[in-house]
Amino acid sequence: MKRTIGQIASMCGGTLHAEADAERMVEGVFTDSRRPQSLGLFVPLAGERFDGHHYVQQIISDGGATAYLWQKDHGAPPTVNAIEVEDTLEALQHLAAAYLRETGVSVVGITGSNGKTTTKDIVNALLGTTFKVHKTEGNYNNHIGLPLTVLSMPQDTDIVILEMGMSGRGEIRLLANIAQPDVAVITNIGESHLLQLGSRTEIARAKLEIASGIKPGGLLIYNGDEPLLPQVLAEPETVKPEGLKLFTFGLATDNDDYPTEITSDGEGSLFITAQSGQEAFRLPLLGQHNVVNALAALAVARHFNVDVDHIRKGLSSLKLTGMRIEVVKCADGLTVLNDAYNASPASMKAAIQTLSAYKTAGRKIAVLGDMLELGTEEKQFHEEIGRFAAEHNLETVFTYGELGASIAQGARETMPTGNVHAYADKQKLTQHLQTYLHADDIVLVKASRGMRLEEIVDALKNGPLQN
Repeated sequence: MKRTIGQIASMCGGTLHAEADAERMVEGVFTDSRRPQSLGLFVPLAGERFDGHHYVQQIISDGGATAYLWQKDHGAPPTVNAIEVEDTLEALQHLAAAYLRETGVSVVGITGSNGKTTTKDIVNALLGTTFKVHKTEGNYNNHIGLPLTVLSMPQDTDIVILEMGMSGRGEIRLLANIAQPDVAVITNIGESHLLQLGSRTEIARAKLEIASGIKPGGLLIYNGDEPLLPQVLAEPETVKPEGLKLFTFGLATDNDDYPTEITSDGEGSLFITAQSGQEAFRLPLLGQHNVVNALAALAVARHFNVDVDHIRKGLSSLKLTGMRIEVVKCADGLTVLNDAYNASPASMKAAIQTLSAYKTAGRKIAVLGDMLELGTEEKQFHEEIGRFAAEHNLETVFTYGELGASIAQGARETMPTGNVHAYADKQKLTQHLQTYLHADDIVLVKASRGMRLEEIVDALKNGPLQN
C-alpha cells in the first residue's frame, strides 16, 4: 500500500496530529517493532502482555517508520506524523477494508476445517497463470494477519486470495466483512475446534459466517458431501447476500463437480471431473482428499475464465506450503510422507488412506501423534484413528504423545501387539525408527502442529538408517 498520511487517516477513520505532514507518502504497514520499515506505517497493537505503543518513540527516532497510529487512550502522541484513532486494531482492519475497495481488486476467501491452505495454494497456482495474484502467506489468516496480508498487496494486483482461520464464532464474520469476497470457498467441516464450539453444527455455522461478507451476486463454493452446510445455509439466522450463487464439489455424484476417475502415479494424482468431460488433469499431490481440494480450486478458476491449458500449466507448477503430505526422498532411499503441519480426525484418515494406496515394494508405516482441540471426546477420536489405521493394511503404527497412546490402543484391537509402538519420548521414538526402517519403506508422519513431528522427519532425512 502506498498512500499519504492524510489519505491513511481518512481510510482508517483517524485524526491527524496537528503537526503531521498530511502529504508525506507512506509505503507498507507493519505491527512488529522488531521489523521496522523506514517508509512504513507502524501500527502499535496492545495486548494482555504487550503494548506496541511503548516502542513508537524509539522506532520514529531511529527512522524505522514514516508514520504511526496512536490510540487516544494512551495520552498525547510522542512525536509528529501520528494518526490518532480510538482503537489501533480496528483502525488496521478499517484501513485494509478501505484499501481493498479503492484498488477494486477481486477477492477470493477460503475457509474450512481442513485443506484451506492447500486449496489456497492450488487456487493461487491456477489464477497465477492468467492474473497478477496475491495470497495469504504462512498463518496470516486471523484478525491481524488478514489485514496485514491485504496491506502488503501490490496496487496492481488483479485477485487477492485470502485464507480465513478461526477458533470461535464471529471471527470468520469479521474477516469476511473486511474482505467482502467475490468468491468464497468452504473446503469442509471437520472436528477441529470442537473444544471451543462443542459440535460440528456450530463449526458449520462458524464457517458459513463467510457468506455474510460475500458481495451481492457473489459465488459460494462449498463441499457438497457435508450435509451440515446446506442445512445451516437454510437456517434463517444465516446471513447471505442478495443473489448469492452456489456451487458444490465433492466425491458424491450429486455435486456440481465430482471426480469421475482418480488414479495415482506414485507421486501425484491423475483425475477427470464431471465438469471437465474427457479432459484429464495431473495434480502433483497424493490423496483423494487433495483431488477434492483441487475441485474447489478448479471451480474458482472457471469462475474467472481461466482456460484448460492454463489450468494444466498451473497444476504443473504448483508449490505447496510445507509439511502437507510432502513427499520427502531421503538419501538412503527411504520415502517419508511429511504431513506434520496439522491434524484432525478427517485429515488423519485422509493421510492414512493416502499411505495405504501408495504403490511401494516396501512396508507402509505410520507415525501418528496427538490431534489437539477436540474437546471432551478426544480419547474416542484417537482410538478411532487407531482402528482406522489397522483397517488399512499398514505394517506398523508408531505413536507419540499422551493422546497418541489412545491411537495405539485402538490399533491394538486388531493389529498384532508387536506392530504397534507407543512413545512419550520423541527421541526414543526416533531412535527406534532409525533401527527399524528399511530403505524401501514408506513412512507417514502426521500430528497436530504443537507436537512438532517435523523433528522426526528431519532426523530421518538427515541421518542414515541403522540396519
